[in-house]
Amino acid sequence: MAEHNDFGRESEEAAVHYLEDLGYNILERNFYWQNAEIDIIAEYNNLLVVVEVKSRKSAYYGEPYSFVNPQKIKLLAKAINQYIKVKEIDKEIRFDIISIVKNSTEYHLEHIEDAFFPF
Repeated sequence: MAEHNDFGRESEEAAVHYLEDLGYNILERNFYWQNAEIDIIAEYNNLLVVVEVKSRKSAYYGEPYSFVNPQKIKLLAKAINQYIKVKEIDKEIRFDIISIVKNSTEYHLEHIEDAFFPF
């Protein structure tokens, strides 16, 4: 497996542990629909929370969260709409980003709640 895939998987694992420590109930990881992937789907305070995990080894070119673009937001919205139809869920949805910078000298995890609205 490529090193960047391992790094991404480790980052998602760190995000899951972080969320679980805060009391989030993880429902799905890596939910795919068509050409969209949702990293984490969780429940928290009667909300359905869609979490996009972005990680980088450096913030030199920008914080990881800044790489969530309008196309990605549109894909996340389409995928979660499919998820709630299939699972017959009737809850308010919140979109979060967990941004991680990790290298040999630095580790920083930032959780941005209500990071964007997909409309």
